[in-house]
Amino acid sequence: MTTTASLPLRKLGNSDLELTPIGFGAWAIGGGNWEFAWGPQDDNESIAAIHRALDHGINWIDTAAIYGLGHSEEMVAKALKTTSHKPLVFTKCSMRWHADRSIYRSLKADSVREELENSLRRLNVETIDLYQIHWPNPEAEIEEGWETLAKLREQGKIRWIGVSNFNVDQMKRAQKIAPITSLQPPYSMLRRAIEDEILPFALANNIGVINYSPMVSGLLTGKMTAERVAAFPADDWRKRAVEFNEPRLSRNLKLVELLREIGAPHKVEPGVVAVAWTLRHPAITAAIVGGRSAAQVDGVVPALTFRLNDEEFSRINNFLAEGQA
Repeated sequence: MTTTASLPLRKLGNSDLELTPIGFGAWAIGGGNWEFAWGPQDDNESIAAIHRALDHGINWIDTAAIYGLGHSEEMVAKALKTTSHKPLVFTKCSMRWHADRSIYRSLKADSVREELENSLRRLNVETIDLYQIHWPNPEAEIEEGWETLAKLREQGKIRWIGVSNFNVDQMKRAQKIAPITSLQPPYSMLRRAIEDEILPFALANNIGVINYSPMVSGLLTGKMTAERVAAFPADDWRKRAVEFNEPRLSRNLKLVELLREIGAPHKVEPGVVAVAWTLRHPAITAAIVGGRSAAQVDGVVPALTFRLNDEEFSRINNFLAEGQA
């Protein structure tokens, strides 16, 4: 197994956090029966997936209170209780739920404080390494929420504070109150909207970027087929996602074949190539990579060290520019 000491580490923005180029994303391990679920999930497989990621040297885990309505955080805590590894743990606030499992959003000071206490309890930690506002929603409460995070950081319950899914104007509003350590946006070769303004702003302001969905929620892993998409469980949110439906699905699966071709000589899967493509961007600090089993983790772990050369990078970009994805 790899040790973190032998891996390249990247400093996250203005913090002292040194991250491996990929981290373990804990969205899918939240399990089923909630609005943004990935379908049913075996808890033992979730724990095995986290252990495998840590054994390979991955040194950070990204979760959120909303994933599985608290269940993902509980699974992270269970996994950490049974390993000697001490990864950095990141989580998020702003999305909450009622007793009937319906979701609402709040960035009110009392709500954020309550969410933090709940996350500390579920994760069984005294301090959260990076606490993030999950969505800039409700928009009118951004300042109140960010000011609360800054105060909680002063109290020592949080080491660093970040934002997720914010645009430039929203980040500027937060920056007037306290510096932003990190931004967590979606970024992949199929979702490039942040390249024009958001990534340059992050780079110019020393805001670290950890991108989520670099493999487009499993679409670019090389394991996805039209048949598999058709057979998704009813509570898998991807059933409704535009990239998983025609006309885009066929084009996206063609892109996967190109990624397979590029990865083959290096003995890496298409998903690893997809992650490496995002890591080429100078503003990206590290990428979040999910895994629902130890075997899935094994497939993406080469993304810790695999990098695209200029020619491979150009081949992908030419394909994308031809409008085939």
